[in-house]
Amino acid sequence: MEESQKLPELPEELPKIPKELQKKLDALKVKLEQFKKVITKEKDKNIIGISLLPPEKENKDIINVLVLVNADHEKDPITFMDKLVKYVEKQAEDIDKSIKPRVMSLYDLRESCYDAKYEILKMIAMSAPLYDPMDVLAALRISEIHKTMSIKKFEKYIISYVAAGSLFRGEKSNDIDVYIVVDDTDVKRMSRTELRDKLGAIIRGMGAQAAEMTGIKKQFHIQTYILTDFWDSVKDAHPVIFTLLRDGVPLYDRGVFMPWKLLLKMGKIRPSQEAIEMQMDIGERLVERTRFKLLSIVGEDLYYALLNTAQAALMLYGIAPPTPKETIELLDKIFVKQEKILEKKYVDMLERIRAYYKDIEHKKVTEVSGKEIDDLLKDAEEYLKRIKKLFTQIQKKKDVENINETYDSCTKIAKEILEISNIKFTDASLLSSFKQALDKERLPENLANILKEVIDMKKTDKKLTTQEIEKIRRDSRIYMKTCVDYIQRKNLVELNKVKKEK
Repeated sequence: MEESQKLPELPEELPKIPKELQKKLDALKVKLEQFKKVITKEKDKNIIGISLLPPEKENKDIINVLVLVNADHEKDPITFMDKLVKYVEKQAEDIDKSIKPRVMSLYDLRESCYDAKYEILKMIAMSAPLYDPMDVLAALRISEIHKTMSIKKFEKYIISYVAAGSLFRGEKSNDIDVYIVVDDTDVKRMSRTELRDKLGAIIRGMGAQAAEMTGIKKQFHIQTYILTDFWDSVKDAHPVIFTLLRDGVPLYDRGVFMPWKLLLKMGKIRPSQEAIEMQMDIGERLVERTRFKLLSIVGEDLYYALLNTAQAALMLYGIAPPTPKETIELLDKIFVKQEKILEKKYVDMLERIRAYYKDIEHKKVTEVSGKEIDDLLKDAEEYLKRIKKLFTQIQKKKDVENINETYDSCTKIAKEILEISNIKFTDASLLSSFKQALDKERLPENLANILKEVIDMKKTDKKLTTQEIEKIRRDSRIYMKTCVDYIQRKNLVELNKVKKEK
């Protein structure tokens, strides 16, 4: 394969609306909009696309409009289509006799592709979409343009260009999927893997070009298969390949895809014994994997969910993270017996799940039923809900301790400064006396404000939030550092005086 890996230039025959048609389109815009509204109002569930087709060479005054219809879910599609064709033609004639609608069902479009009649696809690629709620026309346009680019570049190698079945079911999707089968039987200068990777990269690059040219924003997924791999997958009954053969619609085929598709439909393509055994083996392994997952839910997920929250509660209380065994003991000792803020049954829940975990670890338990997991999960949810409440209880207790600790530290050091400054005080006059000391010793005035916050925090009946308490504690640390520095400097000065006197 000697084709350059450089992306090809954009084709000269890019689908563009001719200038004459553009002028005509502008003039007929109102009438076309009216035509669209009339027919979609009555048949909006069935009409999935309306597009302005290129003009005919013989009669350029005729405005050809494609109306794409999904009649697959109708009880009598033939009768339905006959009535719809008459209805659409009448509405077109009432609006403008020059509008000639071509009503086509998705079934007919699929059959045209099966019969290798791709002319309609080329016309859709060069058309101007007027109504496309399911993005079917957009998908057909980008696929046809990309197909043309790919075949022009690699005509010798591309065997089939296939659209995913969802495109021809009229379903709205978030992406567009196409599959390309490449002939690798005569490749000699590189390995088949290298061919697939290099050619696939170039084709995907063309896909980005096609998306840019059409302005279509949906994801355009291109899957490239080499013929030998594709054939192996057919023999091995690969589910993806069987689905592609069953539901895929060829937009281009050199006599490979359609025969396989028909052979599959006739039941002539059957999986080999090896493929059947492989699929059976996969099923057994998946069952075993499911059993292991159920065990891991109990053995790891649920156990650590309960253990970690218990350790977090102990850490909040002020204890370093304990071992799993110590966690159960401390949970019982501190919160059940000592503080009396947790019920014993929650410790038992943790102990029970730990015993389960150990039995799984030591292979005493090799499988667990869904009912057992449901019961354990129910206990775990109740346990976590109660531990959250325990967190609130611990936090309240810690808040009270923090308030008392902060108050004691701040008032104690304030008294030390007053004693150093030889200022008399009482507990009631502590704050006002402290302000005098600050003036006398030329210390920052904001220290008095911090002390006032601490005293108010202790005396107030208003419930402070944990965040408010933490803010006062941060300020109090600044207060303590400043006061301690002052006391140390003062003591150092006094010590130097004593040394000089000696």
